[in-house]
Amino acid sequence: MSGGAVTPASPPMGGRPAAGRPRLLVLRALGLGDLLTAVPALRALRRAHPDHELLLAAPARQAPAAAATGAVDRVIPVSAPGRSVPGRIDWSGPPPDVAVDLHGNGPASHRPLSRLRPARLLAYAHPPARIAGPAWREDEHERIRWCRLLSWYGIPADPHDLRIPAPERPSPAPGAVVLHPGADAA
Repeated sequence: MSGGAVTPASPPMGGRPAAGRPRLLVLRALGLGDLLTAVPALRALRRAHPDHELLLAAPARQAPAAAATGAVDRVIPVSAPGRSVPGRIDWSGPPPDVAVDLHGNGPASHRPLSRLRPARLLAYAHPPARIAGPAWREDEHERIRWCRLLSWYGIPADPHDLRIPAPERPSPAPGAVVLHPGADAA
């Protein structure tokens, strides 16, 4: 991971950092399980854009998990009720070089990214918005879905690249097992 720990960014933010580093913005503003299914895609984006600052638009509470992926530099806090799409992303300065919709198949999830006028938007196809990405498949597992999206755009992504290393700090509950009981969506 480049740039140290992931912390919520101070709004407004955007454009290029002082060093002139290009920025890649990913929208994945959902729960922990949703973030974890995006790990292979986030890592693929990191490998494909090693010089970019990778910013994740997600709930602020996802920052520690995003840091554990080793792919995300910072979290831009966004929120919306339930599984809704955030209406806006706090961003100022020049548009992102690349924006990636890992939230849905549009158009609602394309809008907050499109409003930022990125140089390149990677998203599932939406002809009315002139987005020529791949076709959405309703029956596809999320981690495969996001890797297929990136592959369509020429970014190799391995849906099995899921492993997150153990934290450096000892567990506050040694020997405990954490079980994610499921999702809040059908």
